[in-house]
Amino acid sequence: MNKSDTFKDALRSYRAIFGAVVLFSAAINTLMFVGPLYMLQVYDRVLQSRSEVTLIALTVIAVTMLIIYGVLEWIRSRVLVRAGMQFDNVMASPLFSRVVSSALAAPGAKSEFALVDIDRLREFLTGSGLISLCDVPWVPVFLAVCFFFHPYIGWVATAGAVVIFVLAILNEFTTKKTLNDANSASQAAQHFANTTLQNVEVIRALGMETSLRGRWNAMHRKTLELQATASDRAGVLVSASKFVRMVLQVAILCTGAYLVLEREMSPGMMVAASIMMGRALAPVDQVVGQWKQFIGARSAYNRLSELFTRVPGETERLQLPAPTGQFSTEGLVIAPPGSRNPIVAGVSFALEPGEALALVGPSGAGKSSLVRALVGVWQPIAGGVRLDGSELQHWNKDKLGTYVGYLPQTVELFAGTIAENIARFRDATAEEIVLASQRAGVHEMIQALPDGYETQIGISGRQLSGGQRQRIVLARALFGDPAVLILDEPNANLDMDGEEALVRSLKDLKARNRTVIFVSHKIGLLALSDKALILADGRMRAFGPTREVLQPKAVAPLPVVNQPAVAARAMTVAS
Repeated sequence: MNKSDTFKDALRSYRAIFGAVVLFSAAINTLMFVGPLYMLQVYDRVLQSRSEVTLIALTVIAVTMLIIYGVLEWIRSRVLVRAGMQFDNVMASPLFSRVVSSALAAPGAKSEFALVDIDRLREFLTGSGLISLCDVPWVPVFLAVCFFFHPYIGWVATAGAVVIFVLAILNEFTTKKTLNDANSASQAAQHFANTTLQNVEVIRALGMETSLRGRWNAMHRKTLELQATASDRAGVLVSASKFVRMVLQVAILCTGAYLVLEREMSPGMMVAASIMMGRALAPVDQVVGQWKQFIGARSAYNRLSELFTRVPGETERLQLPAPTGQFSTEGLVIAPPGSRNPIVAGVSFALEPGEALALVGPSGAGKSSLVRALVGVWQPIAGGVRLDGSELQHWNKDKLGTYVGYLPQTVELFAGTIAENIARFRDATAEEIVLASQRAGVHEMIQALPDGYETQIGISGRQLSGGQRQRIVLARALFGDPAVLILDEPNANLDMDGEEALVRSLKDLKARNRTVIFVSHKIGLLALSDKALILADGRMRAFGPTREVLQPKAVAPLPVVNQPAVAARAMTVAS
């Protein structure tokens, strides 16, 4: 299966199931004639002949057919439920991957709502909305039977169906734009709430709750106003539809009674015609009632189709040999996702296994942006990043993550246990988890916690201090013994014990011939680097052996480090 066509292929596979549902619906709608025909026979045959045997026979036949009707309804429901599970199995993994890719490429696009869209579409495809659509083609059949009883009955039923259908069309035109706007506003409000609550400590500490609550209230109120407007318009039309339905019942009985008085129709046909008209209008009435769900499913389909078109699936990559740690860049140019304006340009360097590179530069120089490109999170707009001679794009993403350890500047953990976070939520042995912790120098700290490795850290790891989180993230980066470690300010939140553990970890990595790239100005870490790269204003100003690059005379002409004394002290420590 071509992964770029996953969404269309999933819908195509659903067509066979949809065909089965249509066949079941045909049989079910055919069995809906049982009620009117039974009433017709009772009124026109049993009551006239006063035959109890006929009544019993007709009743047995009718009950048998209704049992079959019930069984078919149950089977149709089970088929749809299983189809929904199959659809979800096919779609879940590719959709999640595309949501992640879209969130990286366009952070403000609210791609995470696609995970809700797939639920909305599946619920429609497996629920009463689809069943109603399958029943609609039978409306002309029921109307034809009404004409068979008498043309007057047929015209009354047809007029009712047309009026209800027109009301449904009006419902679509009057609510479509408002519902779309309401959905967009709801997503914006939810996105704002989610991102805001990630900084709940800052909100409370700085007294920002009132102002942020006011902003969320304004967004939420806009959603409610749009939904209320759409509901008001739809409410009028739904009420009108119900009114028309009730008037039609009166009209059909009135017409039938008139025809009976004129001896153009029997009493049994009058009752049967009334039931038949109800059957004819029921699917139309159901479609009107399910219209909002249908609109939501259609919008979800359009958004999902756009996402799968815009974000291609990952190409199957040939399994490359495990890397030794040779790492290089060539003419690297980086721009933020969604932009073509470079913020880092002209970066070229090469590292051999076992070498450590220090990225140095003032705030805003582009160090973190460069790091994101080095781990493959941001795609360069020119140049390339190579691991053992192969572009990062040539590696399978999951496999690349096992070969490259990453500690981001913003430390993020996930809800779960410490062990699960260190193991990256993969199936791992206790020995692998403990080994990574020991190499990060965090094993004793974890053991001192009340539940040890089974400690639940809560959302974003808020149960832990900043230094504890950073040390656990280092253990996560070391899990699986990757060939390359890329660390962005790894000691930003560490105390003295944490820094000593970090230094020991870096020395151990170098001793085991692992390649290390880190961002730091701390003397203890700079002394461990073999090479240094200086960034300023998004440009590489110098690269080479650390002793040469960070000599005061080399740095003085550059508006980069502005810390010649620190650099000199680092060289003293290194020597």
